[in-house]
Amino acid sequence: MNDRPLVINRRRGLSAKHREWIAGYLFVLPDALGLLIFLGLPMVLSFVIGFFEVDGFGAYTFAGLGNYARMIRDPFFWSAAKATALYAFMLVPSLYVCGLGLALLIQKPGRFNAVIRAMFFAPHMVSLVVVALVWQFMVVDKIGVISRLLPKLGLPAISFLGDPSFALVAVVVVSVWFLMGFYMLIFLGGLQDIPAEFYEAAEIDGAGPIARFWYITLPLLKPTSFFVLLVSMVAAVAGAQVFDIIYVMTRGGPANSTSVLIVYIYQQAFNFGAFGYAAAMASTLILLLMLLTLVLFLFTRGGRFDHE
Repeated sequence: MNDRPLVINRRRGLSAKHREWIAGYLFVLPDALGLLIFLGLPMVLSFVIGFFEVDGFGAYTFAGLGNYARMIRDPFFWSAAKATALYAFMLVPSLYVCGLGLALLIQKPGRFNAVIRAMFFAPHMVSLVVVALVWQFMVVDKIGVISRLLPKLGLPAISFLGDPSFALVAVVVVSVWFLMGFYMLIFLGGLQDIPAEFYEAAEIDGAGPIARFWYITLPLLKPTSFFVLLVSMVAAVAGAQVFDIIYVMTRGGPANSTSVLIVYIYQQAFNFGAFGYAAAMASTLILLLMLLTLVLFLFTRGGRFDHE
């Protein structure tokens, strides 16, 4: 009789946890490659080119920190930075208030709520160039629909795109009109995640609509609010609507009042051929966005709740 212990050969495979990890990484891989190729690599190249003088014909001359020194001395750069700050200061709170307000109005099921949601989101599905052209036709001096309507209502005629005091405000209004439907849907998703039992208990305790909003809705919308503030801040500084709407409606005018940084960078690169200088400004803009994102994370704790 053989007394040797029985040895069972078991093929060791991947555990369920490891298989989930691999599946997750494979799903993320296409987006990660896209971000690396179309965002990460251009950011690195922009940072490198910022240390060179580039004439657009293949000639590179090392300039060190010359482009950054030029940027500090450039009054038009600081004017563009001021316009960007004003644009963001007006746009981000407006998008937050309008998006949340619309979401609160249509959060309850109703016969026409689906139609209303589609109506508010519809502008976001239209080309930015078309949006800018339509609004330009409406507010352009003398022949614009709104410009001709104001005197008939007894209001003073306003040059929305020709007056430096109103041009940036007009651009912000168009941007809010275009984007608020998108943020409305984001807030609507956050509101639908709040359990209805909280509101029912608060109503039983005698809390009114304002108290329920202030002590239940806003605190439980922290993650959604953080996402909205972060995305709208990035959109205000370097979003597609910033460049497209301003470039079509005002071209940065009048008197550079709407020449935000992303428009000024484009002008320096493609109108004046200063690719190295434009790259230095683009790198600075990226660093500014990273700094603003860090500050937002510190002040909001990344949208986490107080007990987390």
